[in-house]
Amino acid sequence: MNKWVFSVEESHVGLRADVFVAQLLTETTRSQIKKLFDAKQVSIEGEPIKASYPVRFDDELTILSSDEVARIDPVNLNLEIVYEDDDVAVVYKPQGMVVHPAVSFKEVTMVHGLKYQIKTLSDINGTLRPGIVHRIDKDTSGLLLVAKTNFAHESLVIQLQEKTVKRVYEALCLYPIVEDSGTISTPVGRDEINRLKMAVTNDGKKAITHFKVIKRFKKHNYIECVLETGRTHQIRVHMQYIGHPILGDPLYGNKPIYGTTGQFLHAKTVGFIHPRSGQFMEFSHESPEIFRKTLELLENNDF
Repeated sequence: MNKWVFSVEESHVGLRADVFVAQLLTETTRSQIKKLFDAKQVSIEGEPIKASYPVRFDDELTILSSDEVARIDPVNLNLEIVYEDDDVAVVYKPQGMVVHPAVSFKEVTMVHGLKYQIKTLSDINGTLRPGIVHRIDKDTSGLLLVAKTNFAHESLVIQLQEKTVKRVYEALCLYPIVEDSGTISTPVGRDEINRLKMAVTNDGKKAITHFKVIKRFKKHNYIECVLETGRTHQIRVHMQYIGHPILGDPLYGNKPIYGTTGQFLHAKTVGFIHPRSGQFMEFSHESPEIFRKTLELLENNDF
């Protein structure tokens, strides 16, 4: 039995689930797709869905099938592997790179590069997300944990669930912050008006972000954020919620994008307990050049 996990992107929101699956599994007939739904082999978060279900942004559909209907070919992306052993790898994801395939297989993702450079990856998350235990947004740069074995994958997932993985981000945000530090503890869920966005909602999932101001400018702040939970767009939503959206954020910000296509947000540090040795390991990576140049610009002439 093969397993695939597909994420719904903006352009496919509202499609019937069977239509969405048909666009993914192009070599599969309509009758075969119907059989998948009838056999309850298409699910979201473990719950089977109907063929008529209208897919929502960032839904993750899991499909089980005995037929090989999709694959990813390795591509040399010259990814920077910060650390690697027999069980885990820590890899730097550049800004602008998608972590794993969603609807289109034509777009090269980080997974394509992982398959080229790392010969063995965990398969718990299926054929299209080998080794992936967590992700960061396309336009967020930074470090990702990658599982090379299922043993390591299961351990890292438990650590993420138990909130013992250390995840530190740095960001540039708008408007002066009075506090030196603070904690934002408000639930995050799908925006009721714009389903392409996340928002602070009463029925959302628990989300906790700790922030600290590293340096203040006239109109901006250089901050550090520590994730206690890892909801979709969590830092971006939380900083907008308290009135300090991330600089350059095209979805949650309200200012022009300064020299970039996305938010100035960088996953700087990741720390975890090694699944096999039991030792705590921590890795950091500097922010991309555009982040550092913009920070220098703010120091010399706050715009």
